[in-house]
Amino acid sequence: MGALASGWWKSTIWTCERKPELKMNIPALDSSDVSRSHKMKKPLGFLVYPVLFSLGFVANATTVIPPKFDELVNRAEIIFEGEVTGLQSQWIGEGAQHRIVTFVTFKVDDTLKGEPGASYSIRMLGGTVDGRTMEVSDAPKFKVGDHDLLFVENNGSQFIPLVGIQHGRFRVQKDQAGRDTLITGDGQPLADINQLGGNEETMASSKASLSLNDFKSAIRSHVQQQAQAKAKIQ
Repeated sequence: MGALASGWWKSTIWTCERKPELKMNIPALDSSDVSRSHKMKKPLGFLVYPVLFSLGFVANATTVIPPKFDELVNRAEIIFEGEVTGLQSQWIGEGAQHRIVTFVTFKVDDTLKGEPGASYSIRMLGGTVDGRTMEVSDAPKFKVGDHDLLFVENNGSQFIPLVGIQHGRFRVQKDQAGRDTLITGDGQPLADINQLGGNEETMASSKASLSLNDFKSAIRSHVQQQAQAKAKIQ
């Protein structure tokens, strides 16, 4: 091992030998997202092609805990349904904080919490600029035309500004009956809000898919309960 260094992603990093490909395991920035339990999901990784630093880095692995429905709604600062209209990647920062980020812009179709406006952009770590790519493994990948429902937190400061990283994105798709339904961050059909934070594959296979409208109704109801609880405290 070489000298100790610290990166902008807020983890302890050790320098090691030069490698043709760089991979770092990095933690989520919110302590409630991470655990070292072997029962949780696999670690997040960070890839750079080609090597953008003189040395490779290795960091301790952390795993993302899938948040339950209440956690998703409570922690999100903004919740909306929308369609991706543009992506723009660029370099930002200087020195140790020099990195590629991608701004993903959405046309907002329906606001469930917060005030995203008619158009809203999230800033995500990673992207491709001039043939150089930085990628966070397991992070959501967006393209123009995607129809999503997002739970956003710490936009502009968190490396993936979604509650629970990939678990804060739900892809909207039509079922065989033409209803709008949802796919979770783990790639499973959403059948029940109680499925979230648990064994998604088992629960998803045991029920019919939850409609987008029913999911949004559950979110709105919880947001209203959350506001009423805050009002009582004040």
